[in-house]
Amino acid sequence: MGQSAEIRVEKMVEQAEIRVVRCGGSKINDREAIITFDSKFLLCASGDSVKVYSTSTEECVHVLEGHTDLVTGLAFNPTNHLQVYSCSLDGTVRLWDYTDGILIKTLVLGYKIFALYVAKKHEGVVFVIIPMVTDTDSEMFQLVAAHLPKSTGQEVEVRELSSVLTDVSPSPGATSIGRGGEYVATAKGLQLSVFFFKKQRTYRFFLKASDKKGAKNAFTCVSCHPKEDCIATGHLDGKIRLWRNFNQKKEYTYSTQHWHHNAVSALSFTPEGTNLLSGGIEAVLVLWHYGAESRDLLPRLGSAIEHISVSPDGTLFCTSHRDNKITVINSNLKVSAVIQGLVKGEDVRTDLVIDPRTKSLVLNGKPGHLQFYSLHHDKQLYNLDIVQQEYIHQSGLEQFHVVKAAFHSRGTWLATVEERREGTSELESSLKLWAYDEQTQSFVLNTSVSSPHEDRIMAMCFSPDAETTLLVTAGKDGHFKAWQLAEDWETHRDGISWSCDFVGSYHHLRPTNCCFSADGSLLAVSFQEIATVWSPDSWELLLTLCQPPGDIRDLCFGRLSCSKFLLGTTSKNLLCCWDILTCSLKWSTSMDVTLLQADPLSENMAAFCHTSGTTDLFVFKPSEPRPLYSQKAVCPGKVHRAVFAPRERALESCEEHAQWLNRSQLYFMTEQMDLMTFSTKSEEDKIMASSQQLVIDDSVAMTPFYLLLGKHRQQQQEKQNPLTAPMTTRVQLPQGSGAIRELLNTPAHVLPSASVLCSMFVNSLLISNTGVREGSEAKEEEMESELEEEADSEEEMDSRDSQPARVNETCVEEVPSSISRAQERQLRTARKTDYSWLSSSPLCSP
Repeated sequence: MGQSAEIRVEKMVEQAEIRVVRCGGSKINDREAIITFDSKFLLCASGDSVKVYSTSTEECVHVLEGHTDLVTGLAFNPTNHLQVYSCSLDGTVRLWDYTDGILIKTLVLGYKIFALYVAKKHEGVVFVIIPMVTDTDSEMFQLVAAHLPKSTGQEVEVRELSSVLTDVSPSPGATSIGRGGEYVATAKGLQLSVFFFKKQRTYRFFLKASDKKGAKNAFTCVSCHPKEDCIATGHLDGKIRLWRNFNQKKEYTYSTQHWHHNAVSALSFTPEGTNLLSGGIEAVLVLWHYGAESRDLLPRLGSAIEHISVSPDGTLFCTSHRDNKITVINSNLKVSAVIQGLVKGEDVRTDLVIDPRTKSLVLNGKPGHLQFYSLHHDKQLYNLDIVQQEYIHQSGLEQFHVVKAAFHSRGTWLATVEERREGTSELESSLKLWAYDEQTQSFVLNTSVSSPHEDRIMAMCFSPDAETTLLVTAGKDGHFKAWQLAEDWETHRDGISWSCDFVGSYHHLRPTNCCFSADGSLLAVSFQEIATVWSPDSWELLLTLCQPPGDIRDLCFGRLSCSKFLLGTTSKNLLCCWDILTCSLKWSTSMDVTLLQADPLSENMAAFCHTSGTTDLFVFKPSEPRPLYSQKAVCPGKVHRAVFAPRERALESCEEHAQWLNRSQLYFMTEQMDLMTFSTKSEEDKIMASSQQLVIDDSVAMTPFYLLLGKHRQQQQEKQNPLTAPMTTRVQLPQGSGAIRELLNTPAHVLPSASVLCSMFVNSLLISNTGVREGSEAKEEEMESELEEEADSEEEMDSRDSQPARVNETCVEEVPSSISRAQERQLRTARKTDYSWLSSSPLCSP
């Protein structure tokens, strides 16, 4: 029997060295995206930051970072189109210069902010939705006007808050400001409230829960006409109502338009009010012509529409979709750009997997697809359609979902499992093998196996041996199966497919997991409370390991020097480590490990443990139970998905407690579907250093052509001829270049008028006359002295002495002008005198 050991939780050394951060993949569809006035950029909330994308290239231009909690709203500054307001659950409103990515001011409100609105007629005021202070447990919200103080400080506290409407919906789409700030409309449940600022009066309108036909009349969204007194409201039954005469409670009217078969989730008028845009679960953008019954449709946008926005000039539309996607659409209803984030469904059904070829993160995306997501660039590379069936948007309809995915170590093969179960009917499942096609740079279906097991597949893995193509699946039916590719696949690729090579079981027990050793020579399969080890060459059962109580959940071999160890976690909160060579238990400890993950590039293991509603992390080596690193409460809830991703470049000079992050980076998914990772101080320093590499050297007059080629060529010339490098120094700009630097680095909208700056700018470009005049006089005197001495010392002008003379001239120019010109001329003559006759003098002989 093995000895029991207890993992000791040691105090972290300098907790600030390693931080848990959102690594990307945040939701970009949670709030409405906004388009700049020139339609060149798109801004959207992404976790606790704001991302600025180019509408033409789809690339991320800036990331506005500063908030400490989720960003919940964006709005342009009505008085300056180059500035944008953002609000967050951290209780602050921040003003940014989005063109330069500069934080201008932080406004502290002290309350969680759920939405943000601005109006032209209310300068110096922002409208926000914050919680109400009530005596009941039910959370209620209110719309308040925050009067911004005229302070020059970087961080200002907002003390003047005035309530506009109470008991409003926290949803940003349920409130809209009309006619530039004359009134505000908000909807909640079956009530529409309209507040007029001049009258300081509120009108409320109510609808019945359902009409005679059984339609659901609850409000879902609101949009106000920019020019007229008209309010458009969306409803649960798919209808759109246009309200008029709402400034008189008894004489109000509304008309109804209906196309959507389900709830209307988003509404938006165009800037001139000529069209109304609507969207819903149908993934169709509907353009209604205002004042007419006609409409235009843009179908097949891929996923349900949640938000709609229009550029200020009306040339671009923007739709946010449920699959974490933003679509940019021209006014002629042609899609011009798609910004795809990490698709987050209700759950991550597959494990987090790393593609060996692209080093991208692979997991299930939109229904029936696998998504390949670049962790380095925080963008989706492409989708792979696994199910190859049209997804039907209908509630209660069960459809095929991708539940398992695994890659061959060389990335040449991909295995997927899809399944569907409707009610009490039998499970439908398929195992598919995909071959990588070099020409199309994608995976092509090679083999499809219907019902590979009689019940659900619990685990699946490829052999890490690069010379073999072996896949093992473990099913809930009590068997594990080995799938083999024919040996002559390389020569008969089109006609060869995968087939079952072996079926194994152990005492009719149900398999729970399976894994290969690092070299592929052993296969471990867990059957409830027992771990079995098999030889893939002969399919002989080599040994069995038992550590009751509890079924084995996670199972993995050690790596590198720890490859002789097999680790497993049980449902009874045990973490066990077996030595395969001695067939004994090396150590075990009582821990509620929800996930055990091995680093493929080192001996390290990561164990996520659930304790008191939060998850703790322990990093250790199987050879010893003492953890290398531990951190408590990395996130609330449980962690069930994590992966080690190899780094492009290994980290250097890491602290001892962060050595486990040198070659791989650990990513994990929280219950809230947030993708998190661990960041070290050295990584942050490198990011800061790389961002500073683009700083322009102020001592050189820069042009775009010089930035591309000039600096590179200058460095190459200095490497080829280091002796002449000092001779190629450029003329320094005057000290007044600081004014130029300030002028170029300061945003244009905060500078004074051009007439004020003109004289200062021109003067800063001038080079002083003094240095030029003194230099020319010195050259003239030098020429005169050389002519006088040329007749007496012709032998001194040979090739041997010419080079030192030029060097000496250079050195003289660098001497400060603390001596007179006559003394300087004498000094130069003395330096050129030939003293070689001293070496032949008898006085100097030894």
